[in-house]
Amino acid sequence: VQLQASGGGLVQTGGSLRLACAASGRTFSGYVMGWFRQAPGKDREFVATISYSGVSTTYAASVKDRFIISRDNAKKTVYLQMNSLKPEDTAVYYCAAGTSPGTLIFDYWGQGTQVTVSS
Repeated sequence: VQLQASGGGLVQTGGSLRLACAASGRTFSGYVMGWFRQAPGKDREFVATISYSGVSTTYAASVKDRFIISRDNAKKTVYLQMNSLKPEDTAVYYCAAGTSPGTLIFDYWGQGTQVTVSS
């Protein structure tokens, strides 16, 4: 599966952005989807995951109650709605697809989209 992330940009503290990740190739609904991020000089970190059907989601503590992950299997797209953004959310955001539910093991990665939150 190929993944293409979009929707990043520059936003002020407290603002919102919605990232999208479009998939092509094999059946999208057969993959658990996730979002990760990597800030300059830091390791990549988990942000959120969503199950095949979209019923189950998990979030990192740092984004819980501010970010919402969702998916549209008909459009082969996963979204990350980011609200109440903070400067510490600045990072390159990556979407990922995997077949190991309940883990952070992902097999396919998108190219990343830059999110910058100004203070």
